[in-house]
Amino acid sequence: MSKMKSEARLRSMIQNSSKHFLRNVSRIFKYGVIGFGRNIWLSITATIVTTLTLILLFATVVAGSVLTSTADAMREKIDITIFFKSGTEETALASMANTIKKDSNVKTVAYSTSEEEYEKLYNDYKEKDNQEMLATLEIVGRDLMIQKQPAAMRVKVYNTSDLASIKNIVNNDEEFQENLHKSEKYAPTYDTNSSAIQTISSWANIATKGGTALSILFLIISTLVIFNTIRMAIYSRSEEIYMEKLVGADSSFIRGPFLVEAMMSGIFAGIISSIAGLIIYNALGPKMKAYEISVDSVNAFLAEPRNIVLLFLMLIGTGMVITLISSRLAVQKYLKRF
Repeated sequence: MSKMKSEARLRSMIQNSSKHFLRNVSRIFKYGVIGFGRNIWLSITATIVTTLTLILLFATVVAGSVLTSTADAMREKIDITIFFKSGTEETALASMANTIKKDSNVKTVAYSTSEEEYEKLYNDYKEKDNQEMLATLEIVGRDLMIQKQPAAMRVKVYNTSDLASIKNIVNNDEEFQENLHKSEKYAPTYDTNSSAIQTISSWANIATKGGTALSILFLIISTLVIFNTIRMAIYSRSEEIYMEKLVGADSSFIRGPFLVEAMMSGIFAGIISSIAGLIIYNALGPKMKAYEISVDSVNAFLAEPRNIVLLFLMLIGTGMVITLISSRLAVQKYLKRF
């Protein structure tokens, strides 16, 4: 008797739903929420795996941005130092600076005489409170140190990987060759820090590729988990689905709750991963900055409240897409059996 009543109620509900779209949608969402709670442990598992996938995606993007910014920041700080014979006149340094400025790759040029280089060295030791080196400078004597101190020119360039034209000027210009310091110890620093930049750039590529590979792996795992969650939910409600089919329920009414159930996992995963990602970044950001890792671009992005909202929306949207596709595949495959 109770079975007949439930069938009659279900038939009436389905007939009314075809006439009232909003009522139909509300019922689909209602049954989806009920289904999520009914299979709570499976739903939690699906949410956790999807959350890990989204956190990995977040970490991949942040790591790529941070390492790329660090390499760019290092390029900005790098200058090529060209050493000249001690006592090189300031007029000669100015003339050579004007020559090298004509190169299109040169951003800025600064030069200093032997005396100015000594003053920089002395002040540097003084700021660092290096008493041993200060004592050595005092013993040797200022005048003698200036006589041995090379003059220097520091050149900042736009592209650190293309220095051929600058090398050509230094190696072939008569004035440069006449005043250039001949000691190997004071050779132009073309390659200084280039290996560090290449290392950081390779780290950026590895972080991006490795993070993408891990994200794809977790994406596959989360898809399989959600797929099997929906499959088990379908089988656990086989009698209910069969009854809905008997009373004439259309396919959208039957599959709708399963899709809602999966998307709820995606929504929760997006919210949790956004919060977890921000907490982890805020904890690691200052430590990375202390090691001179550039986090300014990420900090600037997160400083805007609307960008944080955008981050939440993007991760929630990505979570919903992942779970929706997975559940759709399961629904299409297993609902055909009823």
